[in-house]
Amino acid sequence: MKLCMATNNAHKIEEIRPLVPGTVGLVSLEEIGCREELPETGDTLEANSRQKAQYVWDHYGVNCFADDTGLEVEALGGEPGVYSARYAGPQRDARANMELLLRKLEGEENRRAQFRTTITLILDGQAYQFEGVVRGAILGAARGTGGFGYDPLFVPDGYARTFAEMDLAEKNKISHRARAVERLIRFLREREEESS
Repeated sequence: MKLCMATNNAHKIEEIRPLVPGTVGLVSLEEIGCREELPETGDTLEANSRQKAQYVWDHYGVNCFADDTGLEVEALGGEPGVYSARYAGPQRDARANMELLLRKLEGEENRRAQFRTTITLILDGQAYQFEGVVRGAILGAARGTGGFGYDPLFVPDGYARTFAEMDLAEKNKISHRARAVERLIRFLREREEESS
């Protein structure tokens, strides 16, 4: 089955490709000829992921899935949440986003946070959603050079290192995106078994 991951983010595709079973041919937006920016005007992760997947299905007729991920910080009432990528402005600057987050958390003892990913799969025109969550805490300063986004600030529960200090294989075992993808893959496998 050909399945498009509706993103232009090479990091996300790199993270997900090893998780997808061999029976699924994962293709990028570029590979289906989609070069435009996908709409993302929803005010929830669920709405954004649905909007992006629906756009690909409506315009290209390709089975696809899209994700939207947010960092939700307890002390900030769930900010930056759905606005995580553009927290410090439309330029989507990861360093500026982290600096703004740290400024807002200055003097705050509660550093609890979670990364949450919602995936919308559109298969033959029918939409399905899957969620993955990983809980942890925000550090006072960035650590590590791997990953992307807020990874240098986030230490998942049960670990002493940030996502940015982990290699991809280790992060893939526990990340929010990996957990959502795991649910997606389980669903695809069950569908495959039913039809065989």
